[in-house]
Amino acid sequence: MNGTTWVYIMLGVYIVYCFYWGLKGYFTEKTSSGYAIAGRSIPFFAFLMAATAASFSGWTFVGHPGQIWSQGMAYAFASFYVLTIPITGAFFAKRNWLMGKRYGFVTPGDMFAYYYNNEAVRWLTVLTAFLYSIFYSGLQLISAAALFYWVAGVPQTLGLIIMAAIVWFYVVTGGLKASTWVGVLQFLLLVGGIFLLGYFVITSDAIGGWSAFSQKVKALDHRYTQVPGLLNFGLGGGWTAAMILTYMFALMGIQSSPAFTLWNFGIKSPKPLAWQQVFMSTFVVGLALFYFTAFQGLGAKILELEGVIAPKVDGDVVPMLMTQFLPGPVLGLVFLGAIAAIHSTAAPYIGTGGTILLRDVYWRYIRRQQASHSEQIWVNRALSTAVTLAAVVVSLTARDAIVMIGGFATAFGFVMYLLLLGVHWGWRFPSLGATLGMIAGIVACFLTYYVWRYPLSMHTAFWGLFTGLLVAYLCRGLGVNDSEETRQRQAEVRAWLDSVDGPSESGKKWRFWMKILVPVWFFFAIGPACLLGNKAFSFCGFPALWSWQIVWWILGIIMMWALCFKAEMSTTSDEQIQRADDEAMIVVKEV
Repeated sequence: MNGTTWVYIMLGVYIVYCFYWGLKGYFTEKTSSGYAIAGRSIPFFAFLMAATAASFSGWTFVGHPGQIWSQGMAYAFASFYVLTIPITGAFFAKRNWLMGKRYGFVTPGDMFAYYYNNEAVRWLTVLTAFLYSIFYSGLQLISAAALFYWVAGVPQTLGLIIMAAIVWFYVVTGGLKASTWVGVLQFLLLVGGIFLLGYFVITSDAIGGWSAFSQKVKALDHRYTQVPGLLNFGLGGGWTAAMILTYMFALMGIQSSPAFTLWNFGIKSPKPLAWQQVFMSTFVVGLALFYFTAFQGLGAKILELEGVIAPKVDGDVVPMLMTQFLPGPVLGLVFLGAIAAIHSTAAPYIGTGGTILLRDVYWRYIRRQQASHSEQIWVNRALSTAVTLAAVVVSLTARDAIVMIGGFATAFGFVMYLLLLGVHWGWRFPSLGATLGMIAGIVACFLTYYVWRYPLSMHTAFWGLFTGLLVAYLCRGLGVNDSEETRQRQAEVRAWLDSVDGPSESGKKWRFWMKILVPVWFFFAIGPACLLGNKAFSFCGFPALWSWQIVWWILGIIMMWALCFKAEMSTTSDEQIQRADDEAMIVVKEV
């Protein structure tokens, strides 16, 4: 059988699996919270894999190697999102769960509106969730369509519709639980596919194995093996050190997005959080990206210079490598890995986008909190369908590089830091400041992407959060005050969170040191000092900049372990879980 036949066989098996979980959810989920947040029952290992798959997407599988081909090792610093994404989780995920458990929050809008005593914040969270969902899901569908075209010859518009239809079906029928269990398989396929493709590329006759590959990489023009500079005093400017750092800020927005906050509410226990952040994201996915994705991207550049392949855009690279170097059964499996990576991210964002629209708009304002479980589920399905259609429109009209669209989407998630830092860590600005700051942050994202692209070669995400915090604290500086009710409510939340999540004496010491070590790591690994990596050291045949990245990735694993386990940022005791149950103070109605 040829490769195309294997592609269709594997795709058929995958569709059956997806449809099984979708239909199972359809016949078993009878409550609105069961459909929307899996009844707060997502188990340990399912969350471990599915949350990791949702964080690392079709962008990772298709766009990332393509940009390494296009931009070289300077862009390969993006692999550090295996650390910056879970760092956000360490800051907020456990406290999201504790807040959701105690107060009964279903959506992030519930949490923010309660804490800030301000319904405008809810509406801004809805807007952010919608923008994030359609742009981020849209880029996944772009990746899927390009891949389907290259591997199986399916016209891109038709391929996009087919891929959208698959993910739409199991999301709208089965809800978050179906998305989670499909995500378990998707994680295995995602990681396995990256490993397999990277291995076949570097061991191919055209490359000649590691020794030959290493020599060819070192012979590349320095544009592909060095960071070009600190920043650019203008617009754009390429992958400068400033762009690398602020682009990582954008990717930190994945786990601060409304979708991930809602997912945190849905897990049965917060105990898998630390393992997901340290082991699954930082180590397992890191191993795939720092080695095997780089094999693909740099291998593609070498093959292009030698006339073996001729990619035109970043989205061409991975499909070309797959069709050129993979035997039939492996081609089918790796294709499925890519599709799984794409769907693993599109599904939860489509589903959570629909849930947020349902709960925060339809249920609260149109039906005045009176809709039945059945009505909420069916309206949720309709709204998830609308989000899917909007994502399809984005996919059909987008012309940017895949990773740039992804970065724009995640910038909206990074702006959510403004609200999360207030709720979880007591950053003090008034409720009006939170509202105006969010508005300013969202506007800044659009302006620094569509009007003045990347001022000072700094990413949209930086400008969004910077502007938002500036406006929020300006309101405080101008003497804007909250009502007595708001201050009392925030004081109660702060007192409870600090009580239930206060670190041990050992944890306090570790947190003190991590306040120093984490910024140091950012400065050297992905900040201004990454320029030192251009010529610092080299080992085992890796060029200097690649060697720098590997060393700081390993140090980053140690840092994440210390942050999550020793500083107790992500670990949770049985006593804390019990207190969240025993001290419940439910403020949100389900029906």
